[in-house]
Amino acid sequence: MENKSSFDRLLDLFSYITTILTGIAMVVMTAIFGWLVFGRYVLNATPTWVEQVSLLLVVYIGFLGASVGVHQKTHLGVSVFREMSPKPVGRFFDFLSHTILAIFGVVMTVYGYKLTLFKWDAEIPLLHISEGIRSLPIMLSGVLIFLYSIGHLIHFFSSRATHEDAE
Repeated sequence: MENKSSFDRLLDLFSYITTILTGIAMVVMTAIFGWLVFGRYVLNATPTWVEQVSLLLVVYIGFLGASVGVHQKTHLGVSVFREMSPKPVGRFFDFLSHTILAIFGVVMTVYGYKLTLFKWDAEIPLLHISEGIRSLPIMLSGVLIFLYSIGHLIHFFSSRATHEDAE
């Protein structure tokens, strides 16, 4: 079994918490749509807030779920070229993929932050909360994608050092 660093354990914890939160958001979204159907067809009174809450939850589920995909290497990567290539070329593609994702994470963080600040004074209709809450997951996802990519790059360079020491 591999001995994990403190940083790896921290990234695993972030991923676990994010997975739990997005799972809870999925359950809540399912429940409120159940309430929407019940309200519309049984009570004949459609709850109007359900659409806005579900839109908010979809944004959180999508962005935070994507960051977990980066951590687990199941998202935002095309592995077919890496797998078909000779090992040195495949390692270069691996490095390039993690580097581009780290840059992408920084861009998401910076512009997500700017968007959140810009929208903070506006209000989500029917919910009466800041519109900035809707763009906050862009920034959070960017931070997580950056951290997960840095973790992958650390592993990339440490595995390279291990291979060179073995030779």
